[in-house]
Amino acid sequence: MTNPPPTKSHPVAPDRPTTANPAAGPATGGALKVVGRKAALTAVRPDQKTGDGRYPIAWLTITAPRGATPTATSICACGRNLFAAGHHKALALIADHTDHKTRCPLRADQEGAAA
Repeated sequence: MTNPPPTKSHPVAPDRPTTANPAAGPATGGALKVVGRKAALTAVRPDQKTGDGRYPIAWLTITAPRGATPTATSICACGRNLFAAGHHKALALIADHTDHKTRCPLRADQEGAAA
C-alpha cells in the first residue's frame, strides 16, 4: 500500500511588510521595472476614442475676469501652445485658434480618412 500524498499547507505570512524587489528585465535588455509599494502610482484613463469616435484635439481657454486683463490660451495636440494677454491680443488668438482648425495637420488627416 502506498502512502497518501501530504496535505497542502499555506506558507507562513511574515509578521511585517517586506519591501518590493525590482522585476527582472527583458532578455533583450532595458530598464528594470519596480514593482510593489515603491512603484509609481498611475491612473488608468478610459480610452478617449471610445463612443462615437470623436475625441478632443484642440483646446481654447479664455479667462476674462471683471476688472482684470483677459487672457487666452490655445493648445493643440499637434504641438501648438500659444498664450495671449490683453483684450486685442486675446481676440486675435481666438480668431487664430478658429483658423487653426482648418490648417491643423491632425484634423486634416481625420477628415481625409473619413472621406
